Amino acid sequence: MPNDVSRKNALVFQFGPVQYDLSARTHLMGVLNVTPDSFSDGGKFFSAEKAIDHALAMVDEGADFIDVGGESTRPGSEPLPLEKELRRVLPVIEKLSGKISLPISIDTYKSKVADAALNAGAVLVNDISGLIFDDAMMQTVARHSASVIIMHIKGTPRTMQQNPQYDNVVLEVATFLGTQAQKAQAVGITQIIVDPGIGFGKTLEHNLQLMRNLHEIAKRGFPLMVGPSRKSFIGTILDLPTSERLEGTAAAVTACILNGAHIIRVHDVKEMKRAAKVADALKS
Repeated sequence: MPNDVSRKNALVFQFGPVQYDLSARTHLMGVLNVTPDSFSDGGKFFSAEKAIDHALAMVDEGADFIDVGGESTRPGSEPLPLEKELRRVLPVIEKLSGKISLPISIDTYKSKVADAALNAGAVLVNDISGLIFDDAMMQTVARHSASVIIMHIKGTPRTMQQNPQYDNVVLEVATFLGTQAQKAQAVGITQIIVDPGIGFGKTLEHNLQLMRNLHEIAKRGFPLMVGPSRKSFIGTILDLPTSERLEGTAAAVTACILNGAHIIRVHDVKEMKRAAKVADALKS
């Protein structure tokens, strides 16, 4: 059994020039969607200039990572052509990497996008497919000595909410993430974060079960990221549109932290930084 010191050391990650002890406090990943059609903020930061300004604002508000995505993966969305995704994300990453020292993540499941983004200044790949959709992704991440976030999804963004079913959602998600993490380690990827994929092929009850039982995933030894921000399960519970889910997101963020999350992926950095600080105090 690993002792407390070895567990703590396993959560000290080096992201380029920046080192984070992910066990010390909850870290926040700010969402930067360079898309016209994302479920929450599509079109708001579609130009490179607006995207960079928003990223700098999130840094000022306390973000620890900036996650740049060029393709909407909302339920029902269709895949984006490779060249179009590259045109959206590369100018932002290239310019942003010269302005901030914080780690930049590329939110993509395409190995060619990941390769170009890592060359442009990103240090972390956030793959919603859990390294499944593109056979070359693992080797691409390993070749760059980059870090990876392995997320669970059932189906594809286009089909994932068409009656998803599980026998035991917590066990199936935890097993998938553990298996994919081991495969990533086998090709030489050393810094691995896992994400249960809230809202990606899950019903309301599946999402709630996962958030109640995050410790079952976290106990496998990999840092755990969760992204409940403005998700549809909050809208279902509160009967509110995306623009009015701030308080619901804060409640979900607090629950995730108390149940074992190390990183929270959010749109509203300033507010969730405050919620995380209180949750960390309660947890400690």
